[in-house]
Order: sequence, then structure tokens, then C-alpha cells
Amino acid sequence: MNQLINHDLVVLDVAPGPDKEAVIRSLVGLVAATGRSTDQAQLEGDVLAREATSPTGLKGGIAIPHCRTTGVSEPTLAFARLNPAVDFGAKDGPADLAFLIAVPDGGDADHLTILTKLARALVRKEFAAELRTATSVTEVVDLVRGVLEPAPAPAEAAPAASPAQRTLVAVTACPTGIAHTYLAAEALQAAAERAGVRIDVETQGSAGSTPLPASTIAAASAVILATDVGVRDKGRFAGLPVVASGVKRAVDDADAMIAEALRYADDPAAPRVTGTAGDAQAQTGAEESWGARVRRILMTGVSYMIPFVAAGGLLIAIGFLLGGYDVALPFAKGSASTADDVIANNSITNLPDVAHYGVHTLGDSGLALYLGALLFKLGALSFGFLVPALAGYIAFAIADRPGIAPGFVMGAVSGVIGAGFLGGIVGGVLAGLVAHWLASRKVPAWARGLMPVLVIPLLTTVVAGLVMLVLLARPLGSLMSHLNDGLTSMSGGSAVVLGVVLGLMMAFDMGGPLNKVAYGFATAGLGAAATSSDAPQLKIMAAVMLAGMVPPIALALATVVRPGLFSTAERENGKAAWLMGASFITEGAIPFAAADPLRVIPSIMVGSAITGGLSEAFGVSLRAPHGGVFVLFAVDGILGFAIALAAGVVAAAACVITLKSFGGAATQPAEEPAAVPA
Repeated sequence: MNQLINHDLVVLDVAPGPDKEAVIRSLVGLVAATGRSTDQAQLEGDVLAREATSPTGLKGGIAIPHCRTTGVSEPTLAFARLNPAVDFGAKDGPADLAFLIAVPDGGDADHLTILTKLARALVRKEFAAELRTATSVTEVVDLVRGVLEPAPAPAEAAPAASPAQRTLVAVTACPTGIAHTYLAAEALQAAAERAGVRIDVETQGSAGSTPLPASTIAAASAVILATDVGVRDKGRFAGLPVVASGVKRAVDDADAMIAEALRYADDPAAPRVTGTAGDAQAQTGAEESWGARVRRILMTGVSYMIPFVAAGGLLIAIGFLLGGYDVALPFAKGSASTADDVIANNSITNLPDVAHYGVHTLGDSGLALYLGALLFKLGALSFGFLVPALAGYIAFAIADRPGIAPGFVMGAVSGVIGAGFLGGIVGGVLAGLVAHWLASRKVPAWARGLMPVLVIPLLTTVVAGLVMLVLLARPLGSLMSHLNDGLTSMSGGSAVVLGVVLGLMMAFDMGGPLNKVAYGFATAGLGAAATSSDAPQLKIMAAVMLAGMVPPIALALATVVRPGLFSTAERENGKAAWLMGASFITEGAIPFAAADPLRVIPSIMVGSAITGGLSEAFGVSLRAPHGGVFVLFAVDGILGFAIALAAGVVAAAACVITLKSFGGAATQPAEEPAAVPA
């Protein structure tokens, strides 16, 4: 490979023209004159196109126009010292040092790594000063090669942050991932050093990215997100105070960003990264297995789907509470629902006549009917996004943002062909795979900007949509029809067995994959049946929620009945577990299971299985997807609800007490500190 820069690629004290376009054309001409450009026009067009997205002028009189391009065959640097300086869009004035960085399209990471060294060196004032005072082309070439291929430095241990020292973390990422990503990182590190604070920066650039260790993130006081594109695995930083900006601010004003981050670290009201750490896979450096990948993809779809279900389900339930179940039924044969008619022909100042509609509302009130109709309609509309959201975010998990739109469309297609949530899963996966394949194709530089916003969504929607409509419509529709027929026909022993199985799944991992599969199965069915007056899916939803309430309540009960079998920490957790169980937060049992899994998990599985089976046996049904005892108004069969819950709680508590009593203590029981003689 030739040197990145040579004497023929450097010019000193030149005046190519009055503007940056003239400077760029001059630098491109240098590259072409050395025979390194295979297509001079392509190279010039790509550099100008990149420049048009955002100026490449930096603070301190430096400009680094750059691009990936098919116009060069090898990585190339060209340099011009300008006299007079030319405006490249920097806030502090024109640039007199201009580097052109051209990277072959598809060039390997080693080339990009070398080029990033130059980008990092440019933010050092002494390097720029040496370039300005250089007296010959040879001196400039030696300076540049000196930062690209520095002599090995003696090994020096990285200073560790003292316990009291604040540490920050940062992510930098620009659209091309060639220059500004690394310039911003270097500027932040230099500013942090001046401020006497340690910072660890993750550069998400074209040369690859090494994720920050989880321990480093956990120890950080705040995070700086200096990015012009989405942050990969942003959920890792959930809860940290955040300073967010584009990369250009980090390059130009890193000192202020560091100061702002330190100020946010002490401010409880500072903006923080939203989400949960569980949104992103733990960064271990290991390659994700296929099993983990499938689980992540499905869980992404389910997790984004659940808010639609929760909001829609609760609104529908409240709508039924106020307006009665009749608001979901047609007002007249062949007409829209009663809710639609109420909304179309009435208002808050012209309330509906309850007798006219022949419905039973709360207090026989026209206001209750009107509000019930409004809330029911909002809930039904929210439910309408259930399958599209599932499909859209499955595609997002596979192909990132370009997959979202075609994924949503495939979810809508699933509704048209009657394939329900099964069609949503298939359509989402199909859209994600097609979008991912298209995104991995190499395209000319001019087309890259069009790919994620036009080409990928358009082609993916066409390809995946035709496959869904032409090839998969009948088999998916038939499969969904058989599934619904099977659920509808379940009664007696079959329904009880289903309830037992769902109960076992809900308790086994307490919010883990099996728990979420069971919950996702129930909520997806609820979406199809929420507006009906009686459907087996409503009974499945009741069985799943009741079974999920059992583990924390049962363990809370056990800590009260036999407190000596539990540690002080477990007894404290038991107090909170009452409310968590009553709210259908199964995760409240996790502290107990983590401390003694062999005796706690089997016990709560027994209790949840009993509750799930009894719920089905009693025919309890539920129209709300969440809420525990706080959505009793949405329950049909409250007596059965109470009996099933109590039976499972008592059984699970008895099991765990028995196992702990006769199996030897696995966790250290509470021990009061011995009195010290005076």
C-alpha cells in the first residue's frame, strides 16, 4: 500500500479560490494528479455532497473535507495551507489548514483506523501550530506521518480514578464515522483532562466500536451523547444525567459540555437517559447466539407492543364500566357500534339519551354513556396498533430504523388477511430480513442518503407485502382460524390444563422470557377479543394475570407466617411484595428466588399453576391487560377471582415454608445482634 500522503499531495501557502468549493476542487486535483483517483468527478461530487450535509470547518482554523467514495482506489490524504484563509463554516472564522480525506468505498477498518489518528491529532493545538510554521513540504509530510505512525511509547499503566473522583462516559458518532466521531472524542478527552475529571469515550464510527464496559458505565456520574445519528444500545445509559448534542458542539465547545455534565451530575432535576438497562443486551464482547438473537427480536416487538395493549385495554375496560358492554355492539343492524353513533351524534353539551340507545350505563347517566363511548373508542383505536407495533418493532430489532415502516405495514397486512398476531410476527421478521439485506448492499455515495428513508422502506414494503398477500395469506389465515377455533372449543379439562400451563410459565422466571411469552400470548388474544362480550381469550387473560400475582403475595405471606425462615432483607422485601403482587408485578418475587432458587421457584410454580387452573375452571374473565386488584371493575367472576388467587397464594406459601423448614436454611435467617455487656 502506498503512503497515505506524499510530497505530491501537499501544497503550501496557496490561494485556490475564494470559497471552500474552490479549495475542494484544488485538493481533488492534487489527488487526481498523483494517479490515485479513478474518477475525479465522482470524488469531487462525493466530497461536496458530504460538505453539503454539514460544514467540516473546525475551531482553530482547520477544515477536513472528507468522504467515502468510489473515486479513489486507496486511502488518501491531501493537504493545503491556505493564504488567505477560506470559510469552511467554523464559528471562529475561516480555515488556513485544509485536509482532504478520501476513503475507498468499502475500504477495510485498518485504513479508517489510520485516518482517525489524523483526525485526533488535528485537535491538538501544537500539531496545528507546527503545520503553520513548517517551512517545506517535506516537513509537513513528516509531521503528518509522525502522528499516523508514531514510535512505540513505553507501556504506561492507565491512571485509575480515585474513589472520590468523578468519572464521565461519552458516545460520539457522526454520519460518515470517519472524522468528526474521533475529533469529538479527542476534544472531550482533552477538555476532561483540563477539568481534572476522567472520561471514557465510545466512538461509534466506521472503524468499528468497542462498547464501554458495564462497570465503567455504572461508575459514571453522567453521560455525554455527542452524536448526529442514533446511539447504539442507548439503554445501557438509562438513568444517567445526559448532555446531548451533535458532534460539532463537542469539537467546538468540549469544555462547556464537560462542565455541563459535571453540573448535571449534582442536579436531581437534570435530564436523564430514558429507558431501562434491560433494553439493551449486556455488552460482554461475545457474539450474540442465534437463540439470544431470536429472543431479543421477539422481546423487542412484545415490549413495544405492550404499551398499546395496556393503554387500550384499560381505556376499553373503563369505557365498559361507564357505558356498559353495549357500547361495543352495533346500535342497529348493519350500522356502526353504539360508541360510534354516540360520538357522531352527541356532544358534551348534547348528551345521549340512554333510553334511545337501550343500554345499561353507570347510574343510567347520559354523561356516563358519552364518556364511556369516548374512552371505548380511544381504547379500540389503541388496540388497532397492536399487531402493527408488534411487526414494526420486530423489523426494527432486525434492521434498525429502516425496518420500522415496512414492519408496520406488514402488521396492517396481517390484519387484512386475518392472520392476527401470528401474521404480525411473520410479517415483521420478513420485513426485517429484507430491509437488513438491502441495507447491507453497497451503493454509490449519492444513493446512501436515500437508502434508509426511501429505497429500503419502498422495496421492503413491495417485496414483503407481495409475499404476505400472495404466498402467506391463506396459510397464515388458516392457521390463525384453527388457533381461534381451538381456543373457542377449549372447555372443562382442556381449559384448566391451559390455565395450569400458563401459570407455570408465569412463575418460572418471574418476568423473564417464559413469563413474557405467556403474557404476550394473553394480551395478543385480548386484542382480538376485548370488544366482545364473551370470549375464551378473556379467560386466558384472567388466568395469566392471577397466576402472575401469586409469587410475590405468597412470599410476602410466608415472611409473615414464619419470619424466622427469612433473612432481614427478605422480610423487608416481603413488605413491598404485598403491593407488587397486588399490582401484578411478578418481579417482586425475584429477590427471594435469587437467594434460594431451588425451594422458592418450585413453590411459586405450584401456587401459580393452581391459580391458573382454578381461574379457568371458574370461568373468570378479564378485559384489562394489567393492574391486578386495581382493575377489578374489568373482571367478570370476582368471587372466582378471589378464590383462585387465595388458593394459589396459600399453596405457594405453604410449599416454601415447608421446604425451608425441613430442607435446611439456604439463606442466612435473620440474626439479631448480640447485646454487648456494658
